[in-house]
Amino acid sequence: MVSTRLRGFPPVIDRRCRTLVLGSFPSQASLVKAQYYGHPQNQFWRLVGHVIDVALQDKEYDRRLEVLLAHHIGLWDVIGACERAGSLDSSIRRAQQNVFHHVTRIATGLRCICFNGKTAGRFEPVFAEQGYETFVLPSSSPANTVTYSVKLRAWRQALGSRASKGKRTTGHRSPVTGHASSC
Repeated sequence: MVSTRLRGFPPVIDRRCRTLVLGSFPSQASLVKAQYYGHPQNQFWRLVGHVIDVALQDKEYDRRLEVLLAHHIGLWDVIGACERAGSLDSSIRRAQQNVFHHVTRIATGLRCICFNGKTAGRFEPVFAEQGYETFVLPSSSPANTVTYSVKLRAWRQALGSRASKGKRTTGHRSPVTGHASSC
């Protein structure tokens, strides 16, 4: 396969966001649809929907984004541009990282960073060192064969109490850093 230079999407963020979910880079299906998590088998919208008790997968894309923001959840990727043949993260070459200070200038209350999968999770130490609560979550990708119930349990731990009412919580520990939650 031939790899080509690809560009990702802008962040979905506003000043109210306290949690940011970072993926690695959009799949081919997502790029074609110009939508985050656009592959029909990707479980992202179903997982977050179960956490916040809203059937996101049944809503139009723009409405999904509105609901995320209403629950103080932002969305972006760690990689802004790369070369890749196919959709697998292992095929990513010449990756260019997104510039995160643009997001933190807008979302000044950002407290928690969740990484959707191991590739995005490679950036976890950088954010933990900056004082963010961090969670590396099982990937929502159809290529990840972890059962849905295991994924959902981890996603609930990271997003559940933060997203449901927009309240700050304490007492959670990141499965990656072990730090107590400040989100």
